[in-house]
Formats: sequence, structure tokens, C-alpha cells
Amino acid sequence: MTEELWYLKQCDLFRRLGPEEIARLEPLCRSRTFRRGEPIYLPADAADAAMVLAEGRVKIGALTSDGKQTILAFIEPGELFGELEALDGGPREEFAEAAEKSTVVLMPAEVLRRLMEADPTLALGITKLIGLRRRRIERRLKSLLFRSNRQRLVSLLLELAEQYGQSSDDPPGVRLGIKLSHQDMASVIGSTRETVTVVLGELQSEGLVSIGRRKIVLADLSMLEKAADGPLESNRPATPQETATPQ
Repeated sequence: MTEELWYLKQCDLFRRLGPEEIARLEPLCRSRTFRRGEPIYLPADAADAAMVLAEGRVKIGALTSDGKQTILAFIEPGELFGELEALDGGPREEFAEAAEKSTVVLMPAEVLRRLMEADPTLALGITKLIGLRRRRIERRLKSLLFRSNRQRLVSLLLELAEQYGQSSDDPPGVRLGIKLSHQDMASVIGSTRETVTVVLGELQSEGLVSIGRRKIVLADLSMLEKAADGPLESNRPATPQETATPQ
């Protein structure tokens, strides 16, 4: 099995592929490595392939009319991305950029379509993936429209805890297992780097978060949910305070 196909097998969507499908894919897929900050595709590019991230991290974003950047999502190893335009045949509407050195496996759009036609389970999985990403973007859009900068940042921290949260004992809480710069967070919530820095400082002064060098630990998730103006559904790990047995 080639390296490209080994990477594909690490993607949950393609683990069910049988030997025949693997044999047909072998000459059609190719991999490429991108440096940190290098574009993988740009708006208006032809969407001739879907992609699986093999290693690294990729950010998906959009550019506003005045040239500002908005980050829509982060892609982790084993995830499929760029599939929507590849399936409908239109040009790219967003950009994908390597957030760190990344290896990507490219699957021709026609190959993905044939696989989906032959495997209803794969088609359903991709449909669910598209739906999940749409819900996340809709939730972020509502946050942009109706919440303050502070509420939007707190909502982002809770969303990151849901996706990347790891239990932490020192300091106690939930550590975000993703390193984002203040500018990255500003690009996600539609704010400025300076505002993100100020709000994070306020949250730390209030004891709600603990901030180290590109490391953030959420100390009190319950209070953060209240600060975001309502509880958010989450699969994040419980903090030590939440799991402690009453004396």
C-alpha cells in the first residue's frame, strides 16, 4: 500500500474501503507537503479534488471585500476538506492554508463521486460532515450578529474546548489542545488582535482562564458558559472542580 493510501485509511470516512477500491485509488491519489503559511487552494481556483489532511493542521477561511481574513474552521489530521465544491463542480469560494507544515492527500473529484455512488454509508458520512460544519458556521454567524466581543471570544473558547479540550491539573481546568495566536482568534470572531488581548486579560483577572505562552486553560467552564449568555452543548472533559466529590 502506498503512503497516500495509508493516509486515506486513517480517515474515518474511508476506513471501510475494500481491497478493490484501494487498488483503484492507488494510481489516482497523490500527496503534497505544504510549508506553514503556504496556500493549498485560493478562492476562484478550480475545485478538481477533495483532500484529506495526513499531517499538520489546515485553516479554512474567507477574505472580505476590504482584504480582511476570517477563519471559518481548522482541519485536523484524518479529516476530509474541500469536498463541497469538488462535489458540486463550482470554483472554490474559500481559501485553505497550512497553519503548520502539513501533508495533504488529493483525491480527484470524480473519484470521490464514484465512491459515494457505490457506498451509501460513505455518502451519508460526508453529508453529515457537511451538515456539522454548516451548523458550526451558522452558530458563529449568530454570535457575530448578536453578541459582544467578549461573548464571542468566550463562545470561541468553549467551542475550542469542545473540539480540543484536555483535562489539566496544573493549573486545574480544561486546557485547549490547539495553539492559536491572538490574531487567529480575532480572525475567527470578527474582531481585532488588540481586543482579544484585552478580553483575555480580563478573563484571566477574573479567574476564568489561565494563560501561558500560547497556552490557555479554562478554569471555570460554568461561569464561562454564563458569560457567553447561555449554556452551550459540549462534549468537553469535565474540570477537576466539576468532578470533585462534595465533602
